[in-house]
Formats: sequence, structure tokens, C-alpha cells
Amino acid sequence: MFAEFETLLKIKRYSPNTIITYVGLLQSFSDYIGEFQEIHRLDSKHLLQKIREVILDRSYAYTTQKQLLSALQLYLKEMHNREADFSTLRPRSPQRVLPDILSLAEVKLILDKTENTKHKAMLTTIYALGLRSGELIDLQIAHLDGSRNMVFIKQAKGRKDRMLPFPEKLKNLLREYYKTHKPKKFLFEGQNGGPYTAGSLRAVFKQAVKRTSIKKNVTLHSLRHAFATHLLESGTDLRIIQELLGHSTIKTTMLYTHLTNTHLLKVKSPLEFL
Repeated sequence: MFAEFETLLKIKRYSPNTIITYVGLLQSFSDYIGEFQEIHRLDSKHLLQKIREVILDRSYAYTTQKQLLSALQLYLKEMHNREADFSTLRPRSPQRVLPDILSLAEVKLILDKTENTKHKAMLTTIYALGLRSGELIDLQIAHLDGSRNMVFIKQAKGRKDRMLPFPEKLKNLLREYYKTHKPKKFLFEGQNGGPYTAGSLRAVFKQAVKRTSIKKNVTLHSLRHAFATHLLESGTDLRIIQELLGHSTIKTTMLYTHLTNTHLLKVKSPLEFL
């Protein structure tokens, strides 16, 4: 039903993850309103009503709600030349909760407890380069330049390319991984070829944490958080971290100043003054 829209998104160079998310949410919403009703034929009042219902019935999280509204707005505009105003349904930004940060020792423990060569290489690459999960999945062998010690991240979030330094330790690990697995195009491929799936990658991390004694509330994205926090604690300039992470603004990178404990450790408790 949304094949033409999917093709349009590919032509406009939306990321594969965004395309999957938008088309999936549109299909899900279409199923919700019923096969005898088409999204673009609903008048504004009934469209808003149905969106409201699906958000509440399915208890959509903040991000999913935003993605659904963005997908619907883009679909109506591009495929039906219809401007839609969903401002009344835009969720307020959630209260910022600082994520749990893995220490250097905890990251090492997770990697050491991961014996599968491929799984270890994937998790190590995310931490070593500070990648988003989608960036790892899209990473191709051709994007690794060992002679220049650079890794190229193509069309990442915001459709931006960036270059990252290629650590020697990671290079050695990937050489060993390549010898045993021989990927063809993507650095990490699924069992039937093609890129590894996001769900499988999350499962790899979840199982890795289970094998440790770590009780923190962490996800795969915690490796990226750890990368940035550990760099900041080692004295790396915030602007450089911004560039490495691919953040559009320094404001996003500033989050990590709240996560590092280096400056806090320098503060003396008033108890010391007694």
C-alpha cells in the first residue's frame, strides 16, 4: 500500500531505519483505522480523532508518537499534496532523566564476557567509534580505510557523512573477525546475507550484559554514551566529541557534561572543613 511512498523516501535519501519506521507506522495506523478507510480520505477532524485513539490505545511512547505524526505529515504532503496540522497532538518533551553510564571497567567486562567473535566485534565497534546502532548496521567494508586510519560513516542521522579515527586495537580485532566470517559487502551481515538486523543487535547486547554482574539500566545505546563520557573524562574537547558523535549542535553534546564525574570528584565535602 505504501510502496510508492517508500520509493520516494529512498529517492530523497532518507536513512534505511527512518524508512522502515515511517512505513511501518503508516501500515500499522492504516490497519488500525480499517481496510475500508484510507488515510488521505479522512477529513481533518476524523484523522485527528483516529490518531488520538491509536496513541492512547497502544500507549505510544514519546518518540513513537512523534515519529507517527511526522510520517503521516510527510505522507500526506508528498503523496496527496495535503498539508496537515498535528500541533495539538505533538507531545511535550519528556522530563530529562540522565542515563546510567557504564564505567571503563564495566565496558571491558561486557566485551570480555562476549566470546562469540562476531558479537564481540560488533559491540567493540560501537564503543570504539561511538556509533548509533543503525550506523553499525549500515557500515560497509568499503567504508574502512586502514591505510589512512579512518572510518567513513555515510548518510547517518540528519543525512550527514562523517569521518572517524580507526583505532589500532579495533583494526586488529576486525582483521581476526574478517578471517573467520568473510563478510561480502556489509561489515556485519545477517545469516542470509544483507545487513544485520537492529533487533538481533539489541539481543546480542542484552545477552552480553546478562553474563555480567552489572545491575545498571543500560541499553545498546549506552555504549555510545560511554564512548562520549569516557572521552570527556579523559580531557577531550567537547567540540571534538560533538564532531565524532555527529551532533548538529553543541547543545546535544552538552548532555555529557552532566554525566561525567571528573569535576565532581574535585569538590571537597564540607565535612572535610570540620
